[in-house]
Amino acid sequence: MPKYIIEREVPGVEMLQGRERKATAKKSVRALRDIGPEIQWVHSYISDNKTHCVYVADNEELVHEHAKRSGFPANKITKVKWILEPLDAE
Repeated sequence: MPKYIIEREVPGVEMLQGRERKATAKKSVRALRDIGPEIQWVHSYISDNKTHCVYVADNEELVHEHAKRSGFPANKITKVKWILEPLDAE
C-alpha cells in the first residue's frame, strides 16, 4: 500500500494531555474502522499547532475520507515515493 504524510493544522494540539490525547486517538481510530482496512494510521509527530501523520492507504481519496469522518483537517497530503534510511549508506 502507498504511504502518505498528512500535515494537519490543529491549533493547540501540542498542549493535549492524558484523556484529551487518548480521545483524539480514539476518534481517529473509529473513523479508520468505519472506512475499512484499506487505510491505516502508522503514527503522528506533534509540533506547535500541527501534526504530521504517517498513513498507508490504497489511495489519497481514503485519506480525504478519513479527514472528513474524523474531523481532523488534511491541509497537505504528500505521497511518499521512496524511503531513505541510514542503512542505505552501507
